[in-house]
Amino acid sequence: MFGMRVQIALAEKGVKYEYREEDLLTKKSDLLLKMNPVHKKIPVLIHNGKPVCESLIAVQYVEEVWKEKYPILPSDPYQRAQARFWADYVDKKIYDAGRKIWATKGEEQQAAKKEFIECLRVLEGELGDKPYFGGDKLGYVDIALVPFYSWFYAYETCGKFSIEAECPKFVAWAKRCMQRESVGKSLPDPHRVYEFLLQLKKRHGLD
Repeated sequence: MFGMRVQIALAEKGVKYEYREEDLLTKKSDLLLKMNPVHKKIPVLIHNGKPVCESLIAVQYVEEVWKEKYPILPSDPYQRAQARFWADYVDKKIYDAGRKIWATKGEEQQAAKKEFIECLRVLEGELGDKPYFGGDKLGYVDIALVPFYSWFYAYETCGKFSIEAECPKFVAWAKRCMQRESVGKSLPDPHRVYEFLLQLKKRHGLD
């Protein structure tokens, strides 16, 4: 999920790269362990033989190195700070709220669904009438947030609810993002995500 952010940023900048898949369920590669010995997690952006870890940091790195191409962050310092605030909100709220939907049952799951929808509605408020969080163009917050859309089918299937029925403006934004080649080609098929999730649940004894 988080690696998609870097893929989208690179695609928007028109930067060619080599993508390497990692088997996160069984054995992590020696390259990953070497390039990210602290967290041992993806994504890792390797540029000129040097690793840049953590997805949002990697996106900011892409912005700074290839700044003459498609701008991801606003030029205005205040707007740039606001974009970072909302990307941080996404990291702190959306992932955990989504995970609780598939990792819990009963009343706990109902509470998780409510929390998730409330978070999306907060984001809908920030989006307002703009086509993208970045304004007229896809930007930093959009890149941070849109990969979660590939998990919506899994959340809905596990939680037996409709995100679009609860947050139509949010889903309309996500579909708008998907029309961009950088996003459409970077996000996996939602059914594949669900199959991966079933393996994850089984591995953690949650099936």
